[in-house]
Amino acid sequence: MRPIIFSKMDFSHSSLFGYIEDLQELTIIERPVRRSLKTPEEIERLTVDEELSDIERAVYLLSSGQDIQGTSVVANLPVLMRQNPAETLRRVLPKIREVLHVAGVEMQLTAAVSFLTVLQEESVSIHTYSHSFLHIILQNLEHRDAGVSNAWLETLLAVIEALPKETVRHEILNPLVSKAQLSQTLQSRLVSCKIMGKVANKFEAHIIKREVLPLVKSLCQDVEYEVRTCMCRQLEHVARGIGTELTKTVVLPELVELARDEGSSVRLAAFETLVNLLDMFDADDRSQTVLPLVKSFCEKSFKADESILVSLSFHLGKLCNGLYGIFTPEQHLRFLEFYKKLSTLGLQQENGHNDNQLHLQTLEQEKKYISVRKNCAYNFPAMIVFVDPKNFHLELYSIFFCLCHDPEVPVRYTMAISFFEVAKLLNSDVYTIHKELVTLLQDESLEVLDALVGHLPEILELMTNGGENNGSESKLLSIPDLIPALTTAEQRAATSLKWRTHEKLLQKYACLPHIISSDQIYYRFLHRMLTIILTNNVLPVQKAAARTLCVYLRYNRKQEQRHEVIQKLIEQLGQGKSYWNRLRFLDTCEFIMELFSKSFFCKYFFLPVLELTHDPVANVRMKLCCLLPKVKSTLKIPTDKHLLQQLELCIRKLLCQEKDKDVLTIVKRTVLELDRMEISVDAEQLEKEKQKNEGRSTNINDKMFEKKRRDSKTSSVLAKSINLSLSGSSSGTSAGKEEKKSKLVRSQSFSTQVLHPKYSNIDKCPNKSSATGYTSSVPGMGKSCMLSFNDDSFRTHSAGNSGNAAFPSSCSRSLFNSADQKNNGSKESQSRKMSIKNRKSNS
Repeated sequence: MRPIIFSKMDFSHSSLFGYIEDLQELTIIERPVRRSLKTPEEIERLTVDEELSDIERAVYLLSSGQDIQGTSVVANLPVLMRQNPAETLRRVLPKIREVLHVAGVEMQLTAAVSFLTVLQEESVSIHTYSHSFLHIILQNLEHRDAGVSNAWLETLLAVIEALPKETVRHEILNPLVSKAQLSQTLQSRLVSCKIMGKVANKFEAHIIKREVLPLVKSLCQDVEYEVRTCMCRQLEHVARGIGTELTKTVVLPELVELARDEGSSVRLAAFETLVNLLDMFDADDRSQTVLPLVKSFCEKSFKADESILVSLSFHLGKLCNGLYGIFTPEQHLRFLEFYKKLSTLGLQQENGHNDNQLHLQTLEQEKKYISVRKNCAYNFPAMIVFVDPKNFHLELYSIFFCLCHDPEVPVRYTMAISFFEVAKLLNSDVYTIHKELVTLLQDESLEVLDALVGHLPEILELMTNGGENNGSESKLLSIPDLIPALTTAEQRAATSLKWRTHEKLLQKYACLPHIISSDQIYYRFLHRMLTIILTNNVLPVQKAAARTLCVYLRYNRKQEQRHEVIQKLIEQLGQGKSYWNRLRFLDTCEFIMELFSKSFFCKYFFLPVLELTHDPVANVRMKLCCLLPKVKSTLKIPTDKHLLQQLELCIRKLLCQEKDKDVLTIVKRTVLELDRMEISVDAEQLEKEKQKNEGRSTNINDKMFEKKRRDSKTSSVLAKSINLSLSGSSSGTSAGKEEKKSKLVRSQSFSTQVLHPKYSNIDKCPNKSSATGYTSSVPGMGKSCMLSFNDDSFRTHSAGNSGNAAFPSSCSRSLFNSADQKNNGSKESQSRKMSIKNRKSNS
C-alpha cells in the first residue's frame, strides 16, 4: 500500500483516484475486524442465566455451550476444585471427560494444563487424583496431534513422581509392555520411551532389571530411528536408576551400538549420553570404550558428519575434563588443538592471513559455524582448567583474543558472560586479560556490554587486587584505559533505547570507589551522575544515578568537594524549577538516609527537605509526606530537639493549610504513623546534660546558702553599728551618721543581689509553688517570693545568647523595686527614732 502524504495535496483526477484506492485498501483491512463482532443471535446463545451456581453453570456450558465456553470451564477447573471439590468431581469432571473425546486442540491443551495445576495445588489427595484424573490422562496420551500428545505426556510424567509405586506399576508400567511393541503406532512407542526413563527412578534396581530393561533393549533396536533416538536419550535416566554395575553390563553396550548407528540423530544422542554418563564409568571403561568412540566422533565431525559438530563443541569442555586422567600427553595436545580449530571455525581470516581457497559458505553453514564458536566460548573456562591456569598465556591467550574479537555478536556475548569465570581461574595472572576487558567494555553491541556488566564489580575487584599492587593509585595504573572505557560504555548506553542496560550499568558503577581514586571519580563520574539525574527522562535510570552519586559522596573525604556536591543537590534539585527535579531530590534524600549517618542527614538535608512542605505542586508535597516517617527516624533527643520542633511545625501547617484532598489524606495518615514512632535517645548527650543540670542545681543551693550567711552577717554588723551610735558622744554624731549611711547602702546592695544572673530563664514568679518545679525564698524581702524552676530552665542556650541569661525585665524590676522600698523605709524610720532619743537625752 502506498503511503498517503498530506503535505502536498494534488487534487488531479489520477492523484485523487490513487487516494480512493488507498482508502479502499484500508477498508479491506478493517473488514475482518467487523466480521469478528458477534451478532445479537450469537450473543443470545452465549448468554447464561446469572442465578446459576458455578457448578451448574459449568455443567450447562459443557453440555450445551459452544467450544469457547467449554474451554473456559476447563481452564477454570482448578478454581472449581478449590471451591467445591466434591461436587466438581461428581458433576463437572465426568462432563469434561465426555467432551474431550471430540474436543479440539485448544481445549485439549487447556485440559492438560488444568489437570497439572490441580495436581500441583494438591486440591485433593493423590489417591483421589489417581482415581479421578489418571484414566483421563492415559486416554489422551495417544492423541493424533503431536502437540496435544506431548502436553498430556508432560502432565503424566509429573503425576508419576507423586503417585505411589503400586499405582505406577499397575496403571502405567504394566500397560507399557503392550504399547512398546512394534505393532503399536510410532507415537505410542515414543511415549513409551519417555515413560521408561521416568519410571526407572521410581523402582528398585531388581524390578527395573526384570520389568523395564527388556523393554528398553527392544526400543533401542526399534526399526524407526526416531524411537531409537528417543530411547537413547532416556538411557541416562535408566542408568541412574539401575546403578553402576548394570550400567556397565547393559547400558554401555547399547550405547556403543547406537554410537555406530546409521542415523546421525541416533549417533548424536549416543554421544551426548556417553558424555553425561562419564562419572558412572571406571577408568578402564573410559580408556578402552569411551575414548575410542570420542576420537572417532572428532575425526568424523570434520570429514563426513558435520551434524554432530555443534553438539561436540558444546560438550567438549566436559568431555576433556572427564577424560583428563586417562589422556597421554599426545592425546592431551591433540584435543587442545581440536578445540583451537573449532574456536576459529568458519572465519575467513586466521592468523592474520586471508585464505582465498576457502569456498563461499552457505548461510546454513555460517549459522552452524557461529554456533560452534559460541560453544567454544561457553567452554573456555573448562579449557583453562584442562590446560592449567599457569599455561593460559602460552596455550589459550590467542584463542581468548580471537573469541573476544569475534565478528559475531553471539560469540562475544558468550565471552562477556564467561569473563568473570575466566578472571577467577587466572587469579594472580588476571592482568593478562586487561586489554580484553577494555575491548568488551567498548564493544559496539549493547548486548555484549549488558552481559559483561552483570559481574563488573567482581571483575574489577579481581583486576585490581589480583596483582601485587594494593594502593588505589597503583590500582588505577594497573588497568590501562579503564576510565575512558567506562565512560564510553555509559555514554553509549545513555544514547541507546535500552534504558535497562543503562540502569544496570549505573548501579554497577557504584563499585568504583573501591577500584579507582576519589579524584578520578569526582572529575569523571560524579558530575556525570548529577547530569543524568537532571536531564534523563527515565525514572529508574535517574534513581540509579542518584544512588550511585550518594555512594560516591559517601566515600569522598575532601570536604570542599563534598560541600560543593551537597550545595548543588540542594540548589539544582531541591530548589530546582522543575517539580520533577524536586521529586528526585526526595529520592536522593532517601538514599542519603540509607547510606549516611543520621547526624549527616540532619546537618545538611533535614531543613531543605522540610522546605518542600510549601511546594506549589501537590505531587511533591505528597511524596514528602510519605517520606516524613523516615525523616523523623533520623532525629535524636535531646540533640535534635530544635529540628523536631521544626518538623512538628511543618506538620501543623500542612494540617491547617493543605487544600488538596489527596495530600491531606496522606498527611493525616502520616500524622498517625508519626505519633506511633519512638524517637531515639542520645544516651551519652542526655547523661551529659543531666550531670550539667545537677551541677547547676548544686551551685544554686550553694550560692543561696552563701547569700543567707552574708545577709545574717550584715544584720549583725548593722546591730553593732546601732549600739555604737547610741553609746557614742555628741561630737561623733555626724561621723556616726555617715558610717550608718554607708552600711545601709551596703545592706541594700546585698539584698538586691539574691540570685546570680546565670540562674535565670524563669518565666514567671507566682506567689504559690508550682506542681512541677521547686520554690526558693529570697531573703532580704518583706515576705518570701516563691519562684518556680523547671528542668529546661537550666539548659544551656546557643552561642547566640552569649552564655548568659536574665530574669524577665518586668519580674526583676518588680521584685527588686519592692525590696528596695521596704529596706529604705525601715532604715529611715530607725534613723528618725534614734535622732529623737538623742534630743531627749541631751535636754
